Amino acid sequence: MELIFEKSKSDGEKGGAYLPQCDVPEVSLPKELLRDKLSLPELAELEVVRHYLALSRRNMGVDVGFYPLGSCTMKYNPKINEKLARDPGFAALHPLAEEAAAQGALAMLYELEEYLCAITGMEAYCLQPSAGAHGEMMGMMLMRAYFEDKGERRTKILVPDSSHGTNPASAALCGFEVVQIKSDQRGNVDMQDLRDNLGVDTAGIMMTNPNTLGLFEEKILEIAELVHGAGALLYYDGANMNALLGQCRPGDMGFDVVHLNLHKTFSTPHGGGGPGSGPVGVCKRLEPFLPLPRLVKKGDAYVWGEDKNKSIGRITTFHGNFAVMLKAYYYIRALGADGLKRVSEDAVLNANYLLELIREKYPPGYQRRVMHEFVVPATPQKEKGGSALDVAKRLIDYGYHPPTVYFPLIVPEALMVEPTETEGKKTLEAFAAAMLKIDEEIEQDAAAVREAPTTTPVSRLDEVKAARELDICYKDQE
Repeated sequence: MELIFEKSKSDGEKGGAYLPQCDVPEVSLPKELLRDKLSLPELAELEVVRHYLALSRRNMGVDVGFYPLGSCTMKYNPKINEKLARDPGFAALHPLAEEAAAQGALAMLYELEEYLCAITGMEAYCLQPSAGAHGEMMGMMLMRAYFEDKGERRTKILVPDSSHGTNPASAALCGFEVVQIKSDQRGNVDMQDLRDNLGVDTAGIMMTNPNTLGLFEEKILEIAELVHGAGALLYYDGANMNALLGQCRPGDMGFDVVHLNLHKTFSTPHGGGGPGSGPVGVCKRLEPFLPLPRLVKKGDAYVWGEDKNKSIGRITTFHGNFAVMLKAYYYIRALGADGLKRVSEDAVLNANYLLELIREKYPPGYQRRVMHEFVVPATPQKEKGGSALDVAKRLIDYGYHPPTVYFPLIVPEALMVEPTETEGKKTLEAFAAAMLKIDEEIEQDAAAVREAPTTTPVSRLDEVKAARELDICYKDQE
């Protein structure tokens, strides 16, 4: 497909563009901001429309087809929430508006904090973090500030090998030494390895529950007792919270810090780097360390308060990604307690149903019910000349976005699949049929499958070369 610059007319014709007359004084830009050569494409309106419509048809999205990325929860989200988030009363509100002029927005934020406390069993929330990893970093900052305030030097964070990949990075970024904890044969934290590494220098443990294997931690209460007994804290990575809504709460399990991904669990289209929101909830003893300002209610009014002298300080500009929080608020209000519980029930049902459909050819390696997602090793396909990557690439030819591959690292040839709570039975059965057909194709002609995808403009890119040798030059700058 041609670039729009290549489609642009080269014979001096101009594309018709009729713009309203400028209603502000024109100002000349400084010379240093002007490019010597600036050749914008010149196309007629209809050509522009057709060009971008053709591009949109090449995009893969959850509105186009099944998007089973494990741990990413690429689910369909109600479009009404997008429309409501554009309400001028919210969309046109300046983030520096006086409190008296923003009472509706502040009321929404205050109530959202209350809802998240109720859902997770935490004492208080901060909505500032802009994404999950940002929330992780804030959680580690809170834990560090807590121990510094107590005069304790604790330098280590325990991270199970089944946790999300950003957990070790967040802990290291905040100055902690990361200690990996092994998994046992059932996919739980290895309790003996935990005991061996838990000591007076342990600040806490970062856990994803359900973990990246899609399994609920069966000994979570025992883990909480051990960690608290050593004077350490428990951190909960809530990216997989759609598996637990209305069923159980991290606070009741013993967690001291929780981050949620509103853009995954509570209705915001997720992907492409944003937008996101990763609010952090804490237990009572960590509340004094939350970032400022804190939203408080005085009588019937909502105001920003800054009376916490132990606060770690502001961690983002303004008050976080407001539009993402607004959509989460609508989602929670629309579903209510019963609806949120149904979310987790459907997520778990879909994952277990899909796993059963493909289990014979893609055995998971553990005999347990999974939660909202599952991981299967493509080792049987590897033995026949294929690989997890071959399965993923061939799925593109069947019209599906590939699942997550080669993660978690503890599973060889890993295929990580999350059907989400919003997909129907027929979609799951069609995807399973494609997975089984690909296994059959590998058995018959693995070399042919290694050429997939064959229906895309390009097949397999050299991803290592692309990452190491970036080429971002404009053509007229080469």
